[in-house]
Amino acid sequence: MTFTTRLKEEITKNDISVLESLVELSSFIRFSARIKKDKIALIMENASVARRIYKDIKNNFSVNIKITIRNQKRFRIKQIYILEINEKVDTILESLSIIKNNKKILPEEYFLNSQEELTSFLKGAFLACGSINDPSKAGYHLEFNTSTQKEGLFLAKLLKRYNITAKVIKRNNNYMTYIKSAEMISELIRLFGATNCFFYFEDIRIYRDHKNMVNRLNNCEIANQEKVLKTGLKQLDDINYIKEHDLLGLLDENVQSAIKYREAYPETSLQELADIISTETGRKIGKSGINHYFIKVKKLVEKHKERSAK
Repeated sequence: MTFTTRLKEEITKNDISVLESLVELSSFIRFSARIKKDKIALIMENASVARRIYKDIKNNFSVNIKITIRNQKRFRIKQIYILEINEKVDTILESLSIIKNNKKILPEEYFLNSQEELTSFLKGAFLACGSINDPSKAGYHLEFNTSTQKEGLFLAKLLKRYNITAKVIKRNNNYMTYIKSAEMISELIRLFGATNCFFYFEDIRIYRDHKNMVNRLNNCEIANQEKVLKTGLKQLDDINYIKEHDLLGLLDENVQSAIKYREAYPETSLQELADIISTETGRKIGKSGINHYFIKVKKLVEKHKERSAK
């Protein structure tokens, strides 16, 4: 079972009010129905969604609904549920604010006054044309697939009222309104009232975020270690140059002592080297002091190279 199927099934199992069922039904029909003058046809792949829509239509409009179940063989066998309404078509569409005076109402003209209506409309849209990636198997992605750009932009506008940012792009002959933010997808699942899916999504998100944080820390640690080794090797090169050219006597006693400890501990950081010197000599010195000593070493090497080049 896909995560999309699980989420849709959980949404349809929640009880809703009459008003919420009407708004949800209005949204579902708007985004998925094939509407003709005397017929509304709804095609679904999810049995739970089909039961929910059948119940909503039956309870609100008391019409006869023809149900057809077909087996579709494409990669795998799955059942397709077709609901057909052949009576009170105009009454249903006008009551659901889909048509007015025999003309389809544009999404911009559809006003959702309460949070319950707004959430119900988004739930209906998701049941009709939505899908979501399983966070354990792929990246974070939730989308609504609409037939027109206006519908896609309208959904993005509704999501914005919950501070959820969605983008709309054209895909083949349709339009996709999609969300990539894990936090925003999680918030939408919560709004849908799908508690089990919400906790599943959050568990995966927390695990992945923790794993990414550990990886970043490990990468940072590796980078720091590489930096320490690079610094130590460069200092050893300078020390070797000084010894090869008999320049050691030009450095004071403290610098010469730091050089001996660097040769003894080539892979330590400046702080670690300072701690070792402080412990073994009883002379307190910090990282900045050690760094200052090796700056002197570096400057001596640079000056000698400049003179030799003349």
